[in-house]
Amino acid sequence: MAPEIQKAVRGFVAQELKGRHAELDSLAEAPLPLYDRFRETGLANWWLPKESGGQGLTLSDSVDIVNELAYGDAGAAFTLFISILGTSMVSLYGSEELKERYLASMAERGAYCATLGSERNAGSELGRIETVAARSGDELVLNGEKYFSTNAGFADFLLVVAVSAEDPGDHLAVLVPRDTPGVSIVRRWDVIGLRSSATYEVHFEDCRVPAGNRLNGNGLRLLEIGLNASRTLIATTALGTARRIRDLCMEYAKTKRLRDAPLVDSPVFAAKLGQMEMQIDVMKSQCRQAARDYDAIMESPDPATAFAKQGTLKSALTAKMFCGQTGWDVATVGSEMFGGLGYTNEHPIGKLVRDMRYVSIVEGGDDVLRDLVFSRYVIPIPRRS
Repeated sequence: MAPEIQKAVRGFVAQELKGRHAELDSLAEAPLPLYDRFRETGLANWWLPKESGGQGLTLSDSVDIVNELAYGDAGAAFTLFISILGTSMVSLYGSEELKERYLASMAERGAYCATLGSERNAGSELGRIETVAARSGDELVLNGEKYFSTNAGFADFLLVVAVSAEDPGDHLAVLVPRDTPGVSIVRRWDVIGLRSSATYEVHFEDCRVPAGNRLNGNGLRLLEIGLNASRTLIATTALGTARRIRDLCMEYAKTKRLRDAPLVDSPVFAAKLGQMEMQIDVMKSQCRQAARDYDAIMESPDPATAFAKQGTLKSALTAKMFCGQTGWDVATVGSEMFGGLGYTNEHPIGKLVRDMRYVSIVEGGDDVLRDLVFSRYVIPIPRRS
């Protein structure tokens, strides 16, 4: 990350996020005004390609940016980066018209997109989704309901994964402008963590868009490809949150006394913080390796074809799994250090514990990802599905 970008991100965190844990945990009306102020830094949607008017920063740059943002607030970081899931799908597999109309607008306005895959009945088995896209002349007509979608309430456009009405074995990824008739927000979820973000349930009823709004390829495969970037950055939020927990523990230990001496002088405390530092360092390495693997494909002559063959990246899966589990270990140890205070809302540590929990849940829970790692990377190649 260039020094000027690091300075801008750290300045935003210091001015807008640090010391405001109660406000950021309040489930206030979305989107929070602070997101407009992030746009003023010039870094909104920093990953969008230069040909679409963006800065074209790499996923490796994104890891450094999200690490800083999540140190201030994981929910804010999530809101600001999660559009990478949908935009990467459009950038790789959308028509030139879609890229010019929607990605260029996002780059210019600092706007958002949302990706809609999950459903009530399908859960993590996306092959069972029930939202249907039917061809009607030169249009696609969508009907169905999507369960969890962050930013959908204020996004410029939605990337909807649906099953084909004509071929139940085929799935489509369709770009739907947010203001299209037939799109309605059912509710905003009252989540226990990341409460500065906003996740919605969305309903589609006879929602019509041009047939050209379909991306090129099987929708489930395209979603799998898009998840490589977002899963890596979700893992990175665990890294930033863990760093914040470590620093809060150090601040507390300097003033908390144990047996007539500062807690920081306790060998037990030193051992716990030494362990925590080791875990943070390995989390950082995991996130950076996943980002390097992703960037290597993006810098290849034909990244769309390369990703279509590769699908999910092993390093993205393992980074999310490892950082979610290790971050939870860090949060558990950190909250225990505060004793009873760690089980209250009077101190930021309680919020950080709840924020950390999401890493192992969204975009595939750990059991789902374990099975994916096994089926793709453990069993012999001839037997893989």
